Amino acid sequence: MSTALLKRKLDKSFRRLDTDGNGYAERADFQDVGARLIHGFGMSPTSPKGKAVAVRLDAVWAELAAYADSDRDGRLSSAEYHHGMTKAFIEGPAFDPVFHPAAEAVAHLCDTDGDGHVVRGEFEVLQRAFNTPVADITAAFNRIDTDGDGQVSTGELVAAIRAYYIGTDPEAPGNWLFGPL
Repeated sequence: MSTALLKRKLDKSFRRLDTDGNGYAERADFQDVGARLIHGFGMSPTSPKGKAVAVRLDAVWAELAAYADSDRDGRLSSAEYHHGMTKAFIEGPAFDPVFHPAAEAVAHLCDTDGDGHVVRGEFEVLQRAFNTPVADITAAFNRIDTDGDGQVSTGELVAAIRAYYIGTDPEAPGNWLFGPL
């Protein structure tokens, strides 16, 4: 993957995760995204889907912090975030055992009727949890919905998440996960 593409994707994901806008990614940001997702889909934090999302996002934070929070201040600057994401998930061993289960938990939460598909409205709830601008949500969904049928399977959503974070194809629809780069 080109360094420029990776930087753009990580810059955008950092901005989506810094929910309080303080310039750092923190455990509280991951928890906030999880709470927004759970609440946005009308789930209880104690429901099976709610628990799965909260536990899996916390695991992503813990893995990321283990690689990147060298000063142990509980927060990651953009540079620390880039370093940690690269070392833990992009080049490192933690994508499949840690990040992938989080992506699956989120995709299953989005699939409110359990039919294996995420429709546009569900995708919008997902993206609002990350403070994605409306125009970017529409662009992202249109790219990820490659056949234009108004839905993506949960497997396709997980694949898009994977492509966004560790994919090397600059033309992959998943690169549009949070809108245009």
